[in-house]
Amino acid sequence: MGSFAAAEGVRPLSVPPLGREISWRDALAIWRVYRLLVRMRPDLVHTHTAKAGTVGRIAGLLYRWLTPMSLLRRPRRCRFVHTYHGHVFHSYYGPLKTRLFLAVERLLARLATDRIVVISPQQYQEIHETYRVGRAEQFAMIPLGLDLSRFADWPRRRNRLREELQVDETDVLVGIVGRLTDVKNHRLFLEAAARYKRSCGLENATRVRFVVIGNGHLRDVLQEQARRLGLADDVKFLGLRDDPEDFYPGLDIVGLTSLNEGTPLTIIEAMANARPVIATAVGGVVDLLGEASPHGNNGDHGVTVCRRGVSVIPNDPSAFCRGLQRLVRDPALRRSLGSSGRIFVEQNHSKDRLVKDVVRMYDELLYPRLPTHARRAVACGASGRWSQEESGPCEC
Repeated sequence: MGSFAAAEGVRPLSVPPLGREISWRDALAIWRVYRLLVRMRPDLVHTHTAKAGTVGRIAGLLYRWLTPMSLLRRPRRCRFVHTYHGHVFHSYYGPLKTRLFLAVERLLARLATDRIVVISPQQYQEIHETYRVGRAEQFAMIPLGLDLSRFADWPRRRNRLREELQVDETDVLVGIVGRLTDVKNHRLFLEAAARYKRSCGLENATRVRFVVIGNGHLRDVLQEQARRLGLADDVKFLGLRDDPEDFYPGLDIVGLTSLNEGTPLTIIEAMANARPVIATAVGGVVDLLGEASPHGNNGDHGVTVCRRGVSVIPNDPSAFCRGLQRLVRDPALRRSLGSSGRIFVEQNHSKDRLVKDVVRMYDELLYPRLPTHARRAVACGASGRWSQEESGPCEC
């Protein structure tokens, strides 16, 4: 994100002790964030992800109450927002560590969070109703948003990846995009590819090839699994790529095999390029794919043709293989799902909609007693973009 921030004129402040894994250095990270808050005196703090969200909100709790005025029950005024992009309440860690993390999240939701943001209805159901984190009135639902303009002319870039891989136009190219970690469950993708090759490789004249886009600590393990399954000539590991506008158009089918998800960007980006999707029914995937299609001929247990993609039960290579067969054999279905997905993303996942939703939430937190038009006037006046002396409407 560093280059993106620089392009937008934003200078990030780094907190070196903050890392992905739990360690004693987390206490130092909390202290440094606390000192940063004291220096900056923010009106609102917005945290993201499990680890950074814990460090940021504990530091925020210290910032609120470590002041002499707290003796008079007048802590520092600051609002705290936390966004769940996913959660770690299953499929990441063992039972003991998972229970610990869940207890911490429940406590932070009660003591150090004014608004909890989820990115899909399914995620709200899991986090609040299943795992009992937060109160219902704390939640706001703000779906992800992307700069969709970069994918607008995807047909023009259709052949870039295919020429790079020397894939014929008649071949079907199936790709999976994501970090090579346990929760993404790439092993299932490879097992399903091997099943497909055994069951359909000889009887089907269409050649199906597979690509894995992304990097992570399991790359060597997965490459060895592919060789062991006899997929050395059928699966290509392309590593980390920063050209999604170029590689998505070259794929005929995009797969996702995760055990746990929030709302995966992979699916949104695939849909933005009119690519059909087959994915395990976990987390926010359910909301992206939609309900079962009335024209889907859904008689196969474990495989459901939805309005915007094919849903399969989690961690079942046989079901994933059968869903893949359905898409490979039916080009018309692929085109229909790709078109429906693109329309859905354009209507629901634009960057402009995301920004408006977040700004509206900030205004409601900072100016709760003002009507909407007054909130906009105060917010824009404070930022120097508008004043009551100016004529015309407020332009945020």
